[in-house]
Amino acid sequence: MVDAVAVHDKEFELPKKEMVRIITASSMGTMIEWYDFYIFGSLAAVIASKFYQTGTPIGDMIAWLAAFAVGFIVRPFGAVVFGRVGDIIGRKYTFLVTMTLMGVCTFAVGLLPTIDKIGPIAGVILIFLRILQGLALGGEYGGAATYVAEHAPHGKRGFYTSFIQITATAGLFMSLGVILASRTFLGEETFDAWGWRIPFLLSILLVMVSLYIRYKMRESPLFAKLKKSGGTSKNPILESFGNKYNLKWVLLALFGATMGQGVVWYTGQFYALFYLQKVFNVSLVESNYIVAGALLLATPFFVVMGKLSDTVGRKKIMLTGMALAVTTYYPIYNLMARYAPAFPTDPAVIEKLAVKSQVIGWFGYSGYNPWILAACIFVQVFYVTMVYGPIAAFLVELFPTKIRYTSMSLPYHIGNGVFGGLVPIIGLSLLEKTGNGFAGLWYPMGIAAICFIVGAKMVQETNHIDIHKDESIAQSTGQVVNFPFAEPGPPEHGTT
Repeated sequence: MVDAVAVHDKEFELPKKEMVRIITASSMGTMIEWYDFYIFGSLAAVIASKFYQTGTPIGDMIAWLAAFAVGFIVRPFGAVVFGRVGDIIGRKYTFLVTMTLMGVCTFAVGLLPTIDKIGPIAGVILIFLRILQGLALGGEYGGAATYVAEHAPHGKRGFYTSFIQITATAGLFMSLGVILASRTFLGEETFDAWGWRIPFLLSILLVMVSLYIRYKMRESPLFAKLKKSGGTSKNPILESFGNKYNLKWVLLALFGATMGQGVVWYTGQFYALFYLQKVFNVSLVESNYIVAGALLLATPFFVVMGKLSDTVGRKKIMLTGMALAVTTYYPIYNLMARYAPAFPTDPAVIEKLAVKSQVIGWFGYSGYNPWILAACIFVQVFYVTMVYGPIAAFLVELFPTKIRYTSMSLPYHIGNGVFGGLVPIIGLSLLEKTGNGFAGLWYPMGIAAICFIVGAKMVQETNHIDIHKDESIAQSTGQVVNFPFAEPGPPEHGTT
């Protein structure tokens, strides 16, 4: 076992076997947390009306998506709370707390009585559980990314942290797989009646395995070294956001990277599934197969993009992904409309759909073709790999070890939790208000365009930053140097 405090100041290279163990332990826990988070969204079409009854199917769906969005909106608060814990007490301890909280809440959703049993209080309890889930997830990602990055050698940080980026896709993929297996085994009627609870209940077994693995992990070496020397922050929240120079980096990370990354990620990996089911009228089972297949094929590109960012740069790859999303989303979704199933004529069926007019795009209508739909989803997920693959290394390289967990977690979770998490409810509202079947794309395209402009003009490259050298300078002098924005901070940079 590698001594957690035996870190060489000039060179940091763990044996490959040790890095595999570290990445596996971090990634497995994060994947399970994403699984827990996304089975809630993946089952929206099945159980929205079991907890919210507004009088119309689309009203029930909006209420459900609002509850889903609550979990995203509170993620920044979890980032602050657990980021502070991670910067003061340690990365490992925070891992264990967030994993436990997420697992318990997900299991509780599986046991929660529906509105038919206990009335509207069911929806209220569900929102409370979503809040706790969002807080837990807000503290999870920053810890996993920081933990892996602080073990990774300079020049390979994008490659190693990109495995963490796979976890969100893997968690969504696993949630779709469990739902499909449960539905197939139980049958549609039984699954709709009570079988939807199984994916929630199964998560507790996965959580227990992950907790055991994480418990055996050692602390991050850079943090352990910093803590041993007495250099940890006494107030990471104040140092991160109370200092105007550190705050500037937080804001630039948000508006120049994570905001656009969040909406591209959410559109490609989750909103596309909603469009298939509710706008293009693909059945739940077939839409899950289409998305799962596209995710499976695209997932290796997270690592490809992470590794590529070590050489060509994080910024170029991320901004290219945003630009492609802005310029091609409309053509892609118009092409999907061409090959979606024909719209039903039965009024009873139409009443169940969120959109009550067939979406005819630029290319007319040619008949249902799931392969072309899958190809269109694959292209969107490929954009996700571009914006998401390098993001962990990019964020880690912005901030010193003493405030890294707190500082990087907040912009990440605002970008993903708030801007990304609001994609479905804003998109559905625009779609319903305008009657335009493609109006749901306006919001993610607009946010990605703004982020591209800010990132191109104000954010510089980060892949040259060696966090091990920079940390030794920050620790010995109280100053932070070589940070990747054009305007250098004052001599007190990085302190309060």
